[in-house]
Amino acid sequence: MVQGNRRKGPIHGIFQDGAPKTRFPSALVFLVREDTSVKKTGRQIVTFDWAIKTILRDKANFDVLEGFLTALFGRPVVILDLLESESNRTDVADKYNHVDLLAKTQDGERIIVEVQYLSEMAYLRRLAYGTAKTIVETLKLGEPYANLKKVYSISLLHFDISQDGDDYIYHGKTEFTGLHTHNPVTLKKSLVGEQVRIGETNIFPEYYLIPLKRFTDVVRDDLDQWVYAFKNNEVLDEFTAPGIGALKEKLDYLKLDERERRRFDKHLDYARSEWGTIEDARQEGLEEGLAKGRREGHREGRQEERRILVKSLYDNGIAIEIIAASVGLSELAIRRLLDDE
Repeated sequence: MVQGNRRKGPIHGIFQDGAPKTRFPSALVFLVREDTSVKKTGRQIVTFDWAIKTILRDKANFDVLEGFLTALFGRPVVILDLLESESNRTDVADKYNHVDLLAKTQDGERIIVEVQYLSEMAYLRRLAYGTAKTIVETLKLGEPYANLKKVYSISLLHFDISQDGDDYIYHGKTEFTGLHTHNPVTLKKSLVGEQVRIGETNIFPEYYLIPLKRFTDVVRDDLDQWVYAFKNNEVLDEFTAPGIGALKEKLDYLKLDERERRRFDKHLDYARSEWGTIEDARQEGLEEGLAKGRREGHREGRQEERRILVKSLYDNGIAIEIIAASVGLSELAIRRLLDDE
């Protein structure tokens, strides 16, 4: 079941005076928007896909990813290592559309974090394949199933994922409920095996879909500070979420040396060009499809008119051979039209 992922209870927010305070959901929130009288100051950072490709692969910078995951999961997360991921790809188009990393935590869990700019066909199937492949790779040949590790998939998306969504973070996981009662069931420990952690009783993968465009820049808690930064490539000075300082310092665009800055700018130019090419091709395909649909619709309309005419003539006692001569069809075609009724 996929649902909006918002926490209950006291959470930390940012108020207009800039001081972090504990509040309840009914309290005021800090609205991040441009004001002509007061301009909020912040730090420009590189895009997160570039950070995944470069900065975050350095062990000294794991604290950035740990801060984000801690805010998302609501518990401390420690990254031990980054493993081989799908990012080493040869497809040029996909190179700029989709980038990911695979992290191994202190608990042995695997976390896939990816950034994707354009939608794709069967996207959820690819996510399912990615988690399934990762699960299999956590178990060495001959090891018992008890050693299987839990996998999380987190997608930072620059496109909408729903037609009627009312949130900007969606959490999907496997739950067992009664077919008739619809109540959740607590499975026997012998079936579950060793608990992943308190409150989590299954090993099935979990998914987080975060369509960044849906975020309205209203910052309610620590997690919203991260979402704001990912969406706007900026960390406001008011932000105080754990790890957000590391994000601001280590992904600071102005702190890149001249060579790295040129590389990043070149990456952005190539990426934007690639996205534009793909979108242009999609638009051309859409226009061609619409034109074809109109042509086919016109032909289908004429066919329907002809069928109605043939039926009317036949119902009024006109012989099939005369109908065929009148509408320009063979007698066999006339009989087929009549048989379709």
